Amino acid sequence: MTAEGDKTLHQRIVSDIEGQIVSGAWPPGHRIPFELDLAEQYGCSRMTVNKALTQLANAGLIERRRKAGSYVAQPRAQSAVLDIHDIRDEVQSLGLPYGYGLIGQSRHKLKKGEGERLALEPGTPVLSVSACHSAGARPFCFEDRLINLAVVPEAADADFSAIAPGPWLIDRVPWSAAEHAIHAIGADEKVASALKILPGAPCLVVERRTWSGAVPITHVRLIYPGDRHSLVARFAPTDPGERVATV
Repeated sequence: MTAEGDKTLHQRIVSDIEGQIVSGAWPPGHRIPFELDLAEQYGCSRMTVNKALTQLANAGLIERRRKAGSYVAQPRAQSAVLDIHDIRDEVQSLGLPYGYGLIGQSRHKLKKGEGERLALEPGTPVLSVSACHSAGARPFCFEDRLINLAVVPEAADADFSAIAPGPWLIDRVPWSAAEHAIHAIGADEKVASALKILPGAPCLVVERRTWSGAVPITHVRLIYPGDRHSLVARFAPTDPGERVATV
């Protein structure tokens, strides 16, 4: 086979496998045919197949496991760190159906240990909401939220079994500032049960506080399985004449 023919066949193999993955014919976890089988199917060398699979692995479409073969990669979500985004959009960007389920919703007065979450005095009326968002058949994100009822009293009567509190708040309460904190935890029993992972499994946590003027509106912990999520921030160089101090 000529070098040009080898190159064309390599591109065909990449295109064929990519088409099977994108169409959903080969779902996440599906085993890719072995190199020898693909080489026989396409009438080419094993080296040509290996180059094609390497290209697909570098693109994040497949995972290559030593002595076990190649598999369609699990979709890996990316969140924009500086945005307030809808989890539904995250899931749909992966080409998967979005699901949502309320776990618990209760009104109470802010407890001493919760004061730091909203920077409010203990005794302030708040609404606690916990829910799970899913991507296809798999849990995607556990949501643990406090809402300041002094600012959003109508939240006490909202039906968060029908709509997630995030988009509900965005539609009703103008916010002027937000703060993100990102860290890792081991899943406790409640989180592990919701996300269907083992207790102690690593999770990525995005904590967000939102204000209207100087008044806190809500604090939310969005907890993701650590092996299926990443965070992305895009930024530009600061003009030396407009530098600001950061802490």
